[in-house]
Amino acid sequence: MDNEIEIPRYFICPISLQIMKDPVTTETGMTYERDSIEKWLYHGSNTTCPVTKQPLSKDYDLTPNHTLRRLIQAWSASNGDRIPTPKAPPGKNDFLKLLQDIWAPELQIEQLKTLARLGSENERNRRYMEESGVAKAMVQLIKTCLNKNSLMDVVEEALNVLQLVQSPLETMNHLAFENYDFIDSLTWVLHHGSDKHHKAKIHVVLILERIIETAPAHFVVRLNEAFFQGLVQVIRERISLQATKASLRILLEACPVGRNRMKIIEAGAVFHLIEFQLSTTEKRSNELVLCLLDHLCTSADGRAELIGHAAGLALVSKRIMRISQSVDDRAVRILSSVCKFSATREVAGEMLRVGAVRKLCLLLQADCGKSMKEKVMAVLKLHSKKEVEEKDDRILKEEGK
Repeated sequence: MDNEIEIPRYFICPISLQIMKDPVTTETGMTYERDSIEKWLYHGSNTTCPVTKQPLSKDYDLTPNHTLRRLIQAWSASNGDRIPTPKAPPGKNDFLKLLQDIWAPELQIEQLKTLARLGSENERNRRYMEESGVAKAMVQLIKTCLNKNSLMDVVEEALNVLQLVQSPLETMNHLAFENYDFIDSLTWVLHHGSDKHHKAKIHVVLILERIIETAPAHFVVRLNEAFFQGLVQVIRERISLQATKASLRILLEACPVGRNRMKIIEAGAVFHLIEFQLSTTEKRSNELVLCLLDHLCTSADGRAELIGHAAGLALVSKRIMRISQSVDDRAVRILSSVCKFSATREVAGEMLRVGAVRKLCLLLQADCGKSMKEKVMAVLKLHSKKEVEEKDDRILKEEGK
């Protein structure tokens, strides 16, 4: 169209293809919009210049191109538009100053909110936060506030900042291993956070998930009963689906280590897993719950909890052929554990009554693969054997009379 204004091509960012407002130049001599090149470098984990493909130094030195910015501003103003001068982005010293202020009671909330706002803005800020030791400072602040209900608001803000920092797993684990009482602090939040502090609990489980997923066995084996009770409480309260899934993943990571399986069972996990599953058909949630129940049912106490719940066997059976092959596999494994080690006349009758045997027969007829069919056949044989044994027992009793 004739009325269209032609934008000088060197005003355009090679990444976003938009006119630049805050142009910065890399060490290769190429100029980009600051936000675009920072996303390329920090979020995408790229180490080369997008245009020249030349490697960039580890520090990713970005120099503001003031001359080009002024040219763009003058050109925009002459064409009826005005591009404001961008504010200088915060540097490492700014974050160090904020960290000093968080220890002043009258400034804590305000400075923590500032840290959270800066951390949510871009990857560059989060990188500076990591380099400035924000994660370590937040850990120390949270520990200091332990058992002080009046400071729960401070703890919630500090947890929010810690969640935003995105420190490497090695850094998070090092902090946790050096400060095992930090795990006690996070556990305390799970138990004592009131309804208005649900966000704090969400931050806690997301932070714990990052720590536990790569923690060595000698660390995970030290997790105490209160830790697992807190996670089960999150599942019971159903604060958010994100928090529930994170709690389930933590329990799955910890379950095979040491006595953790028993600790999880004693925390009431089986009952609350079934109750949670009754309320959702979301695929990933069901897969996590069935996988965890499978682990817990390798224990006699876990099987007893499942059988003792009025909806236990019925729910496991109902999920077969409804969610995914993964759920089918876990459900069959659970029923196999029950039939092998906990089958009584009542349990065998319950499996018939709730449709477990019918579902297994249907699964046998479906295209479920050789391995799955072998597992199903084994469960059906165990169930049939138990029924025959119970029938023989009844005959012998009748003959004895």
